[in-house]
Amino acid sequence: MAVFASLKKASLVGAFFVSVFCLPAHALCPAPGKLPQAKVQRVVDGDTVRLVDGRSVRLIGLNAPELARKGQPAEPFAEAARKRLVELVAANDGRVGVKTGEQKQDRYGRTLAHLYDSRGNNLEAQLLAEGFGQLVAITPNVSLVTCHRAAERQARSARAGLWAQLRPLPARAVRSGGFVLLEGQVQRVERNRGGVWVELGNSVVLRIAPQVLDTFAASDLRDLQGKRVEARGWMIDRSRGGGLKVGQARWMLPLTHGAMLEVLR
Repeated sequence: MAVFASLKKASLVGAFFVSVFCLPAHALCPAPGKLPQAKVQRVVDGDTVRLVDGRSVRLIGLNAPELARKGQPAEPFAEAARKRLVELVAANDGRVGVKTGEQKQDRYGRTLAHLYDSRGNNLEAQLLAEGFGQLVAITPNVSLVTCHRAAERQARSARAGLWAQLRPLPARAVRSGGFVLLEGQVQRVERNRGGVWVELGNSVVLRIAPQVLDTFAASDLRDLQGKRVEARGWMIDRSRGGGLKVGQARWMLPLTHGAMLEVLR
């Protein structure tokens, strides 16, 4: 689920129909073999389903926009993403193939899994290829990250779905926490026992923890200073609870896998 930066609210309905259903059906991450099947009770939102057996399943690799909740309005394309997942499930008589991730549950107790249709196509890849969400890669559940990244690039290139108007948020414009697609110029890089810290101006720092450092290409981390980067993930406000120390950037974006950072130039 996502906070979409710099996404204009006008003309979204028209943009939804442009190129979405005429994208070539490649990079759909075929199933690794015969998988256990499960019946879907309901589709909760664009990246979560409830199964008849009681499990709540969070799709791996996809972050769909937030539906309205707690007095907050729905984000652009949130309902469209949910409806598209409903269609994909219904096309298979309400059944899906389920492959749980290496990490099987999230902190909310939801099952983390890849879902597949009757032809063995991955549902997250289908949604990414049609522009109904953004790629996320969280170690250790990254077996499909290469395929999912190709699916997102397909949608982004075609300006499909939310990519018709979504643009990365400049680092200087960060004002709140939550999921963000961010762009900025690297001012400084520091390495210590806490990992690699990439400063984007005075207010935002990207953190690469030691346990995920090997998922980043060495060439991407070499000579980063002065380069422009695009990063994504869940922004943390370090000033909450008095956790901000003097001289630290207020906003920290932990990078959970190498796919969450792209060096632009």
